[in-house]
Amino acid sequence: MQTILGATGQIGIELAKALKQNHTEDIRLVSRNPVKVNDSDTLFAADLTCYDETLAAVAGSAVVYFTAGLPLDTKTWQTQFPQMVENVIAVCQEHGTKLVFFDNTYMYPQTAVPMTEATAFQPYGKKGQVRAQLAQQVLAAIESGRVSAMICRAPEFYGPGKTQSITNATVLEKLAAGEPAKVFLRDDVVRSLIYTPDASRAMALLGNTAEAYNQTWHLPCDDNRMSYGALIDLCRQLTGQDYRYRVIKKWQLQLLAIWRPQIRETLELLPRYQVDNIFLADKFKARFPDFAITPFAEGIKKVLTETR
Repeated sequence: MQTILGATGQIGIELAKALKQNHTEDIRLVSRNPVKVNDSDTLFAADLTCYDETLAAVAGSAVVYFTAGLPLDTKTWQTQFPQMVENVIAVCQEHGTKLVFFDNTYMYPQTAVPMTEATAFQPYGKKGQVRAQLAQQVLAAIESGRVSAMICRAPEFYGPGKTQSITNATVLEKLAAGEPAKVFLRDDVVRSLIYTPDASRAMALLGNTAEAYNQTWHLPCDDNRMSYGALIDLCRQLTGQDYRYRVIKKWQLQLLAIWRPQIRETLELLPRYQVDNIFLADKFKARFPDFAITPFAEGIKKVLTETR
């Protein structure tokens, strides 16, 4: 059996689809309020901050995928994420279960230097510090032999369904609703974006590849990176719609943050919108040369169509 912890987010949903299609029908979905993705899924309600519930949720699993998320709230991240990850590592050790840990890039330097698996952690802001801590917990568990595990790291998302990201929320969903997009800081720097179904398919493939364990993998995305200005031009070409957007300056976001907590929680992420954001997955592409990466045009068209 393979188990997804945090199965109600878009990554977990797409992962359940990919596992069923390509690897196994014996899938357990775990969250506080799990919902079936495939008819053959089994459901298990658990709070991952509780050791005993996590222990029961993982029992009988050959592979566990940690895709759990939390609201974008610094205090919640600081108090809950480390406990969740330690619980998952401990119960995987107890059950002899392999761990696939889904990660983001918040711990990397927010500069234009291309990111690889060898990039040293240099977190900016408290949420970046939390993500660095979580990754170090997993790396330490691998190094000490507590678990057989891997880290699967992805850049910013875009995608269908419940995909949550700044790109989806401020650009694609706005355009699909007939509203002007809101672009943070600059419209001329290029960005690496990963299509959520691709991220999940790649993670399912890695989780079912024995030699992929005990290392870090960057998940693959379209290397034809583009700026938000170019991305919105592509949206116009794909749909024939006269989409508009406006660039939101840093001082405007800082002003909005006074009244809107959600904006305030994104301020530490702003440096990555000021410069090129280049995420490299050459290691994955060399190991899995036949993996089909969704081109931007195809993925964006699907998001715009499904969001209407």
